[in-house]
Amino acid sequence: MNPVETLEQACSDAWPPLKQHRLGEWRLRWAGGFTGRANSALAVGDPGMPIAEALRAVCDFAHSQGIPPAVQAVNGSRAEAEILAEGWRENVEHAAGYEVSVLVGVAMNGPFLAKNGRNGPFIASVRDTPTPTWWELSAGTTEPTPAQRHVLGTGANGYGVVEVDGVTAGAVRVAIVGPVAHISRLAVRPEFRRRGLAAELMFAASSWAKERGAGQEVLQVSVSNTPALALYRELGFTEHHRYRYWVPPMATCKDRKS
Repeated sequence: MNPVETLEQACSDAWPPLKQHRLGEWRLRWAGGFTGRANSALAVGDPGMPIAEALRAVCDFAHSQGIPPAVQAVNGSRAEAEILAEGWRENVEHAAGYEVSVLVGVAMNGPFLAKNGRNGPFIASVRDTPTPTWWELSAGTTEPTPAQRHVLGTGANGYGVVEVDGVTAGAVRVAIVGPVAHISRLAVRPEFRRRGLAAELMFAASSWAKERGAGQEVLQVSVSNTPALALYRELGFTEHHRYRYWVPPMATCKDRKS
């Protein structure tokens, strides 16, 4: 695999679905509808069969799990070109954003820290287990579903929080996959924004990852999320590649049970 495909596989390992089926090097994933990444086929590498046959397998798997068929493919890749040639289209309806920027870097950025420092009394910590308030900020509920618990709770993870006046003001998740630290679910309550808490959470996540041997950090951010992209650029992250979600025309991907 090339470096882009290898990084995509690591990101997938950091975001494990409830159910996964291998199709050659492709991954067919299901997690009860929780996030596009965990409920789509990751089309990197060789599926071990002609693309049309592989896409039919994607449809069959999705229908068997009760989710709409979707494929995640790297922008400009051979797989994407073949998917387009089969009549699939960009999933512009995807609520979280159908095109995603994959960023790499290290949040313990010397120039940023020299300019901004740590955030005074508001120092984030990273814990081994998520708290109810972490779940509230990261998943919108203090009682996560089995799919949310599995996707966000499986693996070597750290759960960052920052407290302000006794309130959990922000949260982040960091997952270690070999030498890669996958950072996600960064959130700050609206009333606590513009105080540097997001940067403080990123610093804590980066420190935690570095202590565990991670030499590279990666984020996956919708290209429409301009505030987040601006923060990560200031922290020294740069774009590695992009991917998009693709969906089939109905006529080419019917539910075979119907």
